[in-house]
Amino acid sequence: MTDMTYTRLGNSGLIVSRLALGTMTFNLGGDFVPGVAKTGQDDASRMVDMALERGINFFDTANGYSQGDAEVALGVALKNKRHDAVICTKIGFRQSERVTNAGLSRAHIRDSVQNCLRRLGTDYIDLLVVHKTDFTTPQEETLSALDQLVREGTVRYIGCSNWPAWEVARAVQYQRDNGLAQFVAGQYLYNLVGRDIEVDVLRMADQMGVGLMAWSPLAAGLLTGKYDLSNLESNDGRLSEGDFLNVDKAVAAEAIAALSEIGTSHGKTPAQIALSWILHRDRSHTVIIGASKPDHLATSLEAAGISLSDQEIARLDFIAAPGRRYPEWFADMMKDELHTKALS
Repeated sequence: MTDMTYTRLGNSGLIVSRLALGTMTFNLGGDFVPGVAKTGQDDASRMVDMALERGINFFDTANGYSQGDAEVALGVALKNKRHDAVICTKIGFRQSERVTNAGLSRAHIRDSVQNCLRRLGTDYIDLLVVHKTDFTTPQEETLSALDQLVREGTVRYIGCSNWPAWEVARAVQYQRDNGLAQFVAGQYLYNLVGRDIEVDVLRMADQMGVGLMAWSPLAAGLLTGKYDLSNLESNDGRLSEGDFLNVDKAVAAEAIAALSEIGTSHGKTPAQIALSWILHRDRSHTVIIGASKPDHLATSLEAAGISLSDQEIARLDFIAAPGRRYPEWFADMMKDELHTKALS
């Protein structure tokens, strides 16, 4: 029996586990982000098996992780289990020093997908995500190329990652107007102390049928409580490579204290409560969890079975709520009270 829950991914018929196993830690010997990518094939295979046994059917990777090694390791781990898995991979980052070997042009998308298929050892990709924006390529060219891959059956669903809300909205409307395959997923940085996307991205995604895949749900390990906030480089995790999150340390300390207190009342760790908080925010959210060892993954998987009270969620919500921006605050302030009362 598993505590795993499932959801439709955005406005699609694709059913995925709400926890997805991320593979950024998988590495077959390269020097990609040394503090993170340190899981060899044996442990990678063990973690994939554990994930499947515990109800995870969703696996996230990218051609930019360990120069493609993460895709290779995932493909080996899923050999003979391919139809039990929904594989998401991402493309768009530079693959070599050749000037054209990057971005979201038609040529680079098609070349990247062929290489992803080869490394993964499969003949189709369940979800292809464009990993970044590309100022060098017209958006229409990118969307047309993605649609063609769906029509050919090489790719089944498409999504985007790290795109601003306006660009996603423009893309989805263009896809609708021209009968193209639509984005059904958006991968975004989202955690208790990194909630920028609540201002516009999540609102847009709800209206446009784009499901959230939250990456870095533990703020690169910060929310585990294991970092010395005054000296992040002292830990061997991702933040030791540089503080790319720029989280206010006082806010982080308050968040960790609350997660620890709530965790103690549940007999759980701060990290497990942080993951559970995202799952409780919206029934459609999915969360990408990563681990460097099987026992770390086992601990994260327990988040699927945690039930937080309304009071606990409200306490966590309050800590790092993003500031309201105009015109959002104006629209909320001017909401018609009679209509609101009549329709509530």
